[in-house]
Amino acid sequence: MDNPSIHDLPPQPGGSMPLPALGRAAAAAAAVPPQPQQLPPQMFTTAAQLLDLTDKKLLVCLRDGRKLNGVLRSWDQFANLVLQSTVERIYATTSPPSDPQPKGLYADQTHGIFLVRGENVLLLGEIDLDKDDDPPPGFEKADFAVVEKMAKERRAAEKTKEKKKLQKLATLGFEGENLGEIIL
Repeated sequence: MDNPSIHDLPPQPGGSMPLPALGRAAAAAAAVPPQPQQLPPQMFTTAAQLLDLTDKKLLVCLRDGRKLNGVLRSWDQFANLVLQSTVERIYATTSPPSDPQPKGLYADQTHGIFLVRGENVLLLGEIDLDKDDDPPPGFEKADFAVVEKMAKERRAAEKTKEKKKLQKLATLGFEGENLGEIIL
């Protein structure tokens, strides 16, 4: 027998079987638990998740309320984004806030290449290219200046309403964050 198998060897006392020299090394290696594979450090950052979105059209919502559509061309470890063919879309609702299906106007302004600092990104997601050309339900396209004016008036009205609410709460003894700045 040139290559005896483990099954061809006689049993040893205590129930163990002798192992050929090569088999002993394999058994010793099998006794050591396998080391977990090390993942590259970039796999632990949030920015690494952007790899799947590179060269795709995205909707990026910023902390200041702006909404940008553009093709993600580049990004870094801080999630700073470079968008190409960027378009800013603004909305102005004409229906009351309680309406389940809002109605209003929207407008687009082209920006071209746009650099977005990662800390300003609130939300981003891929745009379905089949539905990209459809207008938002309940909204009609209008001139950018008109929609921008309507949106600013709406924000000013909401800010005034919020300021009055916080002042009323302050008279009742409630203090909110930055309340002193709003009352002044």
